[in-house]
Amino acid sequence: MIWNVNGVGRLLGRVSFFALLLLVASGCIAPRVLRVSDRVEMKPQEFLDELASRDMVFIGEVHNKKSHHRAQLEIIKSLQAVGHKVVIGVEMFRKDNQEALDKWVAGELSESEFKEVYHRNWGVSWSQYRDIFLIARDKRVPMVGLNISRSVIRQVVKGGFSSLTPEQLSELPPGIECKVDETYEEFIKEALGEHAGEMSFRNFCEAQMVWDNVMANTAVEYLKANPRKSLVILAGSGHSWKRGIPAQVRRLSKYSYTVVLPESDDVKIETINQSDADYFITGWFF
Repeated sequence: MIWNVNGVGRLLGRVSFFALLLLVASGCIAPRVLRVSDRVEMKPQEFLDELASRDMVFIGEVHNKKSHHRAQLEIIKSLQAVGHKVVIGVEMFRKDNQEALDKWVAGELSESEFKEVYHRNWGVSWSQYRDIFLIARDKRVPMVGLNISRSVIRQVVKGGFSSLTPEQLSELPPGIECKVDETYEEFIKEALGEHAGEMSFRNFCEAQMVWDNVMANTAVEYLKANPRKSLVILAGSGHSWKRGIPAQVRRLSKYSYTVVLPESDDVKIETINQSDADYFITGWFF
């Protein structure tokens, strides 16, 4: 989705992202955005125009990697600067915490109060996401909790999808699917590597599938209720790969999306292809 924006707005967005790309520490390499399909380096404005044309933008992350959150922040700021009605979808909060998210954005919770809510939802240091949360509050950028109850995921990991109780199933979207095939299993091995071997692999795959389904369903339902919004989804790279949440979005809707993966130990430009992501960010802060 693209809105008409004035020249000043486009300039501000361009400046914001150029600032990201040109902010080079002494002796370090500037960050670069590569189009995965042909490995061509993108100009900042071309990259932003592509993101702005989509209903959803997935930006993967390693949760405890500050540089990934910095990239997410700069993209959010740039899209907002050119006039887009940005909404931030967050894996870090469960859906049943939406009221707290709304109060935070409205300025009705102090930082210490919101920090308590955050720690009830997520185990990663507050400092990793603080700048993103602050811009959401200061600029009144809505945030949407995408995650699901930990008890549901734990139960699937322990006993598989079929072991969920009626009460646990009631927390899931109606008609949710959990069809794990060999292709999906291979994707999990590729995306999560050694983490996928920590428990029953089949159950792990089913848990990941349920997770992706729920977050995709929440994102789709939000856009249905709030048209003409740009939903920027911040989630672990394992969820953000095209075969994760995006695949479930495609199954549930016709919303367009772009997947951006930042460089990490497990995500390299040499090892990913167009079936994994659309864009790859690399450079000094990764």
